[in-house]
Amino acid sequence: MKKLISWNVNGLRAVLGKNFMEDFQKLNADIFCLQETKLQEGQIHLDLPGYFQYWNYAIKKGYSGTAIFTKEEPLSVQYGIGITEHDQEGRVITLEFKDYYLITVYVPNSQNELKRLPYRMEFEDAFLNFILNLEKKKPVIYCGDLNVAHEEIDLKNPDTNHLNAGFSDEERAKFSRVLSSGYLDSFRYFYPDKEEEYSWWSYRTKARDRNVGWRIDYFVVSVKLKDKLLSASIHQEVMGSDHCPVEITLDI
Repeated sequence: MKKLISWNVNGLRAVLGKNFMEDFQKLNADIFCLQETKLQEGQIHLDLPGYFQYWNYAIKKGYSGTAIFTKEEPLSVQYGIGITEHDQEGRVITLEFKDYYLITVYVPNSQNELKRLPYRMEFEDAFLNFILNLEKKKPVIYCGDLNVAHEEIDLKNPDTNHLNAGFSDEERAKFSRVLSSGYLDSFRYFYPDKEEEYSWWSYRTKARDRNVGWRIDYFVVSVKLKDKLLSASIHQEVMGSDHCPVEITLDI
């Protein structure tokens, strides 16, 4: 059995001061994926015995960035998706294992008034093309902050957020297209109707205290691995970031 965790830490240095190492040890994942590390190379040293570490950094300081820590050494590692325009923000790391590819991704936020939506759409198309090419070789699992609540059940206030970043028709349609291309949303696979299960809460207005949240952090799994999926969960009890970790376990 393999346990995989994904967590947008919204600044790893900040979270290190809020019990990150305790949470890391408690979660005890075989593979631990981070998004929004907000680091440059050499800014921190993490002592994680038993884990191989892989980091991707944005050119812009204090912005974006991803990391993967894995107990099993991968066969290969790729940073980015091979398109310069999309690879300057440290958003993607791909590890190849014997039976599957694992990707961590921090999908661009469309921002206020959807001003970055056109770029987001380009990224979505390029990323889907990237995973479908990998899928020709072996099944793909990808995880991370996808910056979209797919259905109305995935956020507290769908009516008032309909035109906001993360719940626009365009973003939701792109995610639907991924699912129709041979992938499943692992959490909804197990819990199609479960409400008020969120992974992100705005720091404003004490949203987390009231569970006024969004589910925007996912494990998306190739349908070829469907029979290997054992569980999916959201660790709302883990604090430290405005996101909480999400998890899947696989018989793999």
